[in-house]
Amino acid sequence: MNAFPVIPSAAKRSRGTPWNGRAVAPRAPSTSLGMTANRTLAIFLCLVFGIASTAFAQPDPQFTKANQDFAQGHFKEAITGYEALVHGGHWNTNLFYDLGNAYFRTGDFGRAILNYERALALDQHHPEATANLQIARDESRALELQPTKLERYLQFASINQYSIVAAVALWLGIFGIVALILARRRSAALITLSILCLLVCGAAVWAIHTLDNGSEGRGLAIVTGNDVQARLATADTANSVLALPAGSEIKILSTRGDWMYAALPNNLRGWIQTKNAEQVRL
Repeated sequence: MNAFPVIPSAAKRSRGTPWNGRAVAPRAPSTSLGMTANRTLAIFLCLVFGIASTAFAQPDPQFTKANQDFAQGHFKEAITGYEALVHGGHWNTNLFYDLGNAYFRTGDFGRAILNYERALALDQHHPEATANLQIARDESRALELQPTKLERYLQFASINQYSIVAAVALWLGIFGIVALILARRRSAALITLSILCLLVCGAAVWAIHTLDNGSEGRGLAIVTGNDVQARLATADTANSVLALPAGSEIKILSTRGDWMYAALPNNLRGWIQTKNAEQVRL
């Protein structure tokens, strides 16, 4: 294996910090709030958010132990700890990033790439995960699916961001329609605003559908096995369509027993055993 410089794990950079990456912000000096009602409300909100922040800030002992194992070079033990958190549903960008780094250190590039992809699915602007993903791909010579021009254009925002835009635009459109029904005089500006909001909502829903069914949507999976061959049929003796190095991207189209039919890099399609690939989305 070539000596590529891997960006240090978040486990090293954040030892002693909460596993979910949240921290309690330092409290600023108090200032006069003026009216008693405002002061009472502010104190109440501070107490509520302070309690919530304290609860979120409690470090997970299992994550702390996994971080310690990673820092000591016990990568297999760290993987066991991180995977237990993943199976428990404690999904977090830095957790997947650290798990990817641990797999990278053991030479398992397929699962390293899988977890870097999962980290980026939660936070597409995670620079360390992006850099390490490229390093792992170069090491394994993994093949990638190529997004369409439309997908590349729509990827300036995430599905979650489109969902927020769609929800806000929908409610604004509904409120505008209700206001028009209740108003004595119909405002042209309000009609225009309501129609515009509904159009924005529709456009956002369309973008969500396009991305969700695209090359990086719900069907995206990563080859985790070694020396995997995509085949023309559901049999090990069938002719090979494409050799897939560990970490290669595929898009699952359907499944049949222990096999999955997938879109492959280079605009090909073929059958792969399900044990040799894992979906990015859990």
